Amino acid sequence: MTEQPTSFGRPQPGVDPAEARGALLRTSKQLGNPALPAQARAESTPSGPGTATPRGKGKDGMGKEHPVGGAEHSQPATTEPMEAPPARAKPGVGDHRQRPPEGIPTQPGAEQERATGGEERRTGRGLPPGRPMPMRRDGDRLRFVGAATRRIARGIDLDEIVMGLCRATVPTFSDAILVYLRDPLPVGDERPTGPVVLRLRRTDRIPEERDTEGVLLPAAFEPDPEPSALADLSTLTTELCEVRPGGALNEVLRGVRPVFADAPAARAALPELLGEGGEAVVPGGQHAILAPLRGRRRVIGAALFLRRPERFAFEADDLLVAAQLATHSALGIDKAVLYGREAYIADELQRTMLPETLPRPTGVRLASRYLPAAETARVGGDWYDAIPLPGSRVALVVGDVMGHSMTSAAIMGQLRTTAQTLAGLDLPPQEVLHHLDEQAQRLGTDRMATCLYAVYDPVTHRITIANAGHPPPVLLHLGGRAEVLRVPPGAPIGVGGVDFEAVELDAPAGATLLLYTDGLVESRLRDVWTGIEQLREKLAATAQLTGPDHPPPLEALCDEVLDMLGPGDRDDDIALLAARFDGIAPSDVAYWTLEPEETAPGQARRLARRALARWNLEELTDSVELLVSEVVTNAVRYASRPVTLRLLRTDVLRCEVGDDVPQLPRLRQARATDEGGRGLYLVNRLARRWGATRLSTGKVVWFELNRG
Repeated sequence: MTEQPTSFGRPQPGVDPAEARGALLRTSKQLGNPALPAQARAESTPSGPGTATPRGKGKDGMGKEHPVGGAEHSQPATTEPMEAPPARAKPGVGDHRQRPPEGIPTQPGAEQERATGGEERRTGRGLPPGRPMPMRRDGDRLRFVGAATRRIARGIDLDEIVMGLCRATVPTFSDAILVYLRDPLPVGDERPTGPVVLRLRRTDRIPEERDTEGVLLPAAFEPDPEPSALADLSTLTTELCEVRPGGALNEVLRGVRPVFADAPAARAALPELLGEGGEAVVPGGQHAILAPLRGRRRVIGAALFLRRPERFAFEADDLLVAAQLATHSALGIDKAVLYGREAYIADELQRTMLPETLPRPTGVRLASRYLPAAETARVGGDWYDAIPLPGSRVALVVGDVMGHSMTSAAIMGQLRTTAQTLAGLDLPPQEVLHHLDEQAQRLGTDRMATCLYAVYDPVTHRITIANAGHPPPVLLHLGGRAEVLRVPPGAPIGVGGVDFEAVELDAPAGATLLLYTDGLVESRLRDVWTGIEQLREKLAATAQLTGPDHPPPLEALCDEVLDMLGPGDRDDDIALLAARFDGIAPSDVAYWTLEPEETAPGQARRLARRALARWNLEELTDSVELLVSEVVTNAVRYASRPVTLRLLRTDVLRCEVGDDVPQLPRLRQARATDEGGRGLYLVNRLARRWGATRLSTGKVVWFELNRG
């Protein structure tokens, strides 16, 4: 929204605005209309044509009173009719330039102290036509404060607010400004520990030769022949300042109210604030104001407003302006710090709720993406997960809690933790969803979520999927064909009393399964099934680019999928999980069933030796025979049903022994007199990794050895 100039409201007919980083009216006269009176103080006595009269009634040359109908900020009268605007030329001194967007009145010190002929500029007497006039009335200050505070309030983060303060005051209110803030800034009601340290956050000043728009300054703003002390503020002042308890600077900050630099307290505080040599920055007299920045609880910094010696000095009313600017800036900084802390907490919450890294299970490659609903709402209820399971399997989970707030994120974290716990029990997918439904009902009556749970087995090249009201997954085949899998939709989690159904489908090698939340395919501009069809077409088109024999790269595929989002398609969070099925070739798998007899360990050693010879891994024979014998012996000792033995050759050699006993083995230190208890100790010393997982039918003990 573009703001109108706050000094004069709308431009008067026949008057062109002039700009010196503050909106000003130039002197003009309408044909057939009386001239506008000049601006002056209310108590000034009119001395002739072109001088200001108090608002209300005025006298003409015959002594008759007449109402004054001009604007509150009027200009000197002229006897020349307004000429037609000349052809557009290069900007120069006195040329009319484009009105600035802020429309803040000009600073009082922006003019030369005396007008042509030596008459005072304060009274407005003797001003040549067309020259800008200083801000002299209370109405000017009110309009300036309104426009300046609006500009400051537009900032969200800390840098935007500090920059808004600097841009609103320079050059309209001051020639330069220094902004100091506490380091570190306190957050909310926190009580800072240690000494109070102020850091120079930002400086701003009038450019020496050109204004910020690259246009030559008018005569009133031309720099002095000699360089000013304001030319380089950062080199003349110190960056850090420690506020000493009981010192002069501490007393000024505790007083909260702005003070002139020539006040006794400020004269003692400025050397402490600016450091050695910093006093050269501060002009003499009332050409500087030191304003503490007080937030909600405490003083968080200070602002120093400076004017050049040749400009008008600050007045008593300018202290009120500085106080308003300091108050609005300090409150805005407090809110920006709180917002930054909230954003940090949201980022940390989202980072801990979602997987920091994805696992690298055997036979499958994974990639994921998460996009919040908006930059200001960085957390939501969408989640994804990949959980390794016994037998080189992996569980793929994606879910969506209703809403995208902190509460939704907290519920999502609880459901994700529950899903990980249930996956560790190796329950079927439909049972996992059933227990998630019960957990959601315990969390509350309105805790609704959708979820899709799938288990991929790289040995059998099969995938088992159960759905709880979630959009169906899309499978991209190696040849480039994309299909939407037919999965029973089910009811959302939290409804209660609903049975879930699982289906088992083929998962050929080279295929890619895409799990996603409804934020990817549904928006205000399209329904969910239209979005699913667009997703399927996008996957097929992307696969055509790499040819029928090569699947597209997984990370690039995720990026291409997100590119299908249009400008109005970000109504909800988006969670995306892609799984590339590589599988394990049947020639790399050896599987046997052993009866729980005393001869089972010897039989297991012979079978393992033959498999290693077939795979040309004879160098692992001794270690594998020893470890297989120990694990099978422990299984046979307690099992009542057949024991399973499986060897997998991937980048490592993995051995799995399963039985029907649910108790997990525990590593312990055997005593010298014990006859057993050393089997797992050997496994722990010789194997690369080992572990035990409880199943619904018993348990699996596994270990891995490096190949060569």
